[in-house]
Amino acid sequence: MNNKKAGNQTVVFQSPPVILSKYNIVGPKEGQGPLKDSFDVILKDTYDGEKSWEKTEAKMLETAMRGAVSKANVPLDAVDYILAGDLLNQIISSNFAARQIGLPFIGLYGACSTMALSTALGAMLVDGGYASKVLCSASSHHDTAERQYRLPTEQGNQRAMYAQWTVTGAGSIMLSDTGVGPKVTSATIGRVIDFGETDANNMGAAMAPAVADTILNHFRDLNRPPDYYDLVATGDLGMIGLQLAIEILKRSNLNITNDFTDCGVMIYSPSQDTHAGGSGCGCSAAVLTGNILDRMLSGNLKRVLLVGSGCLHSPASSLQGESMPAIGHAVSIEVSKAV
Repeated sequence: MNNKKAGNQTVVFQSPPVILSKYNIVGPKEGQGPLKDSFDVILKDTYDGEKSWEKTEAKMLETAMRGAVSKANVPLDAVDYILAGDLLNQIISSNFAARQIGLPFIGLYGACSTMALSTALGAMLVDGGYASKVLCSASSHHDTAERQYRLPTEQGNQRAMYAQWTVTGAGSIMLSDTGVGPKVTSATIGRVIDFGETDANNMGAAMAPAVADTILNHFRDLNRPPDYYDLVATGDLGMIGLQLAIEILKRSNLNITNDFTDCGVMIYSPSQDTHAGGSGCGCSAAVLTGNILDRMLSGNLKRVLLVGSGCLHSPASSLQGESMPAIGHAVSIEVSKAV
């Protein structure tokens, strides 16, 4: 094994995998937001020629995966594994996309933390010598998530003002043991934390403690100063969860002095009326493979910490009166001087 354990929850990669390529696809609402120029494909409508939103989501994820392979300029059969996940029961979007591509597949469920989780595990596979090329992906669709977790959109139910809007989007990166690009230098695997929140509309509040815990452990394990990163981006706490996480960190004597934001806050403008911002696996996937990596490739960002946040409830658990446990996974991405 050639990886080095830095602390209880953090692994530092001695041969950091390279992000060889990236690709994303989003829905029309996301394509009208402030990050529109960072998306590879913007759908004209939420169906994209399919008969159901679920079929559309699987198609989006397949498109993102194939796009990342094409951009990497490597043969499809050179990819060792696909790591992917989504929000739907039995992660059907990922399963069906992987069925079409036909490569070895590891399905993941981390709720909205799945893009960070797939990147962390993909980096472990590459750094450990078990793979040379790994596709790390995630997706969500606003209407599939509404149908599963809340009420079908056709019913026109009123959303709480503190609720978030599930992003219609998919993103994929190609991790490689060779090549040029930003590198995944460490991963902090989070713990499941539950502060007793039961309101399924208030996911930001449920996830904030878990995200703060992961950030604290990351900085502690690596003994890094608060200003180490040019950008710390959670994904996705929304506006309410982000403010709660900042407050928890301050009370724990960690005051991140550089840019601290959230993918769910970044992806929509206030005029789009998404209330507390974006959510869903596709949110951090689209923002990472778009705006964040674009800024790293242009030299505007050198060090980034992406902290995926996942609310680990289900419709059944909520109806049974269960609280909403949550988790946060972090990956550090850095640009070396050679890039």
